[in-house]
Amino acid sequence: MSIRYDDRVAIVTGAGGGLGKEHALALAARGAKVVVNDLGGDVHGEGGSASAAQAVVDEIVAAGGEAIAHGANVCNVDEVADMVKTTMNKWGRIDILVNNAGILRDKSFAKMDHSDFNMVVSVHLTGSMNCTKAVWDIMRDQAYGRIVMTTSSSGLYGNFGQANYGAAKLALVGFMNTLCMEGTKYNIHVNCLAPVAATRMTEGLMPAAALDLLKPELVTPAVLFMAAEEGPNRAVIAAGAGGFARAVITETSGMSFAGVDATPENIAANWDEISDASTGAEYKGGNEQSMKFLARAAEIAGVKFG
Repeated sequence: MSIRYDDRVAIVTGAGGGLGKEHALALAARGAKVVVNDLGGDVHGEGGSASAAQAVVDEIVAAGGEAIAHGANVCNVDEVADMVKTTMNKWGRIDILVNNAGILRDKSFAKMDHSDFNMVVSVHLTGSMNCTKAVWDIMRDQAYGRIVMTTSSSGLYGNFGQANYGAAKLALVGFMNTLCMEGTKYNIHVNCLAPVAATRMTEGLMPAAALDLLKPELVTPAVLFMAAEEGPNRAVIAAGAGGFARAVITETSGMSFAGVDATPENIAANWDEISDASTGAEYKGGNEQSMKFLARAAEIAGVKFG
């Protein structure tokens, strides 16, 4: 099966370089009309220039594709609205949104000030929300949409000096979890990419030999899969150096204590069993956790519902 995007329209944020550029080029090469969004700022979110986005557009057009550039700051609701309006005026629909734009302001939490924390959360989390909100009704009305959030191993597992980045990136998984529920009946799929690649955001963090293996284009196939018509829904796909895996949040079976037995001492005494990872299960909604605890408590108390 060949995955194509003919007659589909895609917006890729932060697509002036790195991962976003590769996503935009690959979508266009497979038939999509692409909006190359990039503010043109540096890795810390400072400055701005339209040249990076336009260069990617020029590359797409030279290869026979269709693309336009837009310099919207994803943190600015009005600028994002203008980007969406421009896209609709040009092509009349929006099928794919890849929320890729991001910045870094790495510091240990003790040295991190509020502005460093808030700015990173604003770009990664609120910026993704702004763009998603701007296309949501369009995708609902046309009964089709594929949205890719960009999470990170820093959010899933933690990384020293990235409390701001990790918080924003894991929040995007929570954002996805609810959106995929609300979007399913409108044929809107929402997924997350957890990439590792050699970009300007990873320069100096790894040895040159490792960066040589981490080409951004080796991550992009995961985005192409998630953006496809038959792509998944509610998946977190980790990708790097040509490797792909699915990250899954699980919850152990745990234990239930009745009445006065529900004490911190009992938790401590039974911690090994409570935290036994071999009993872990993936839940598809928060209500599944609620029902697990409620059903066990009802059984212990001899209570029947319904």
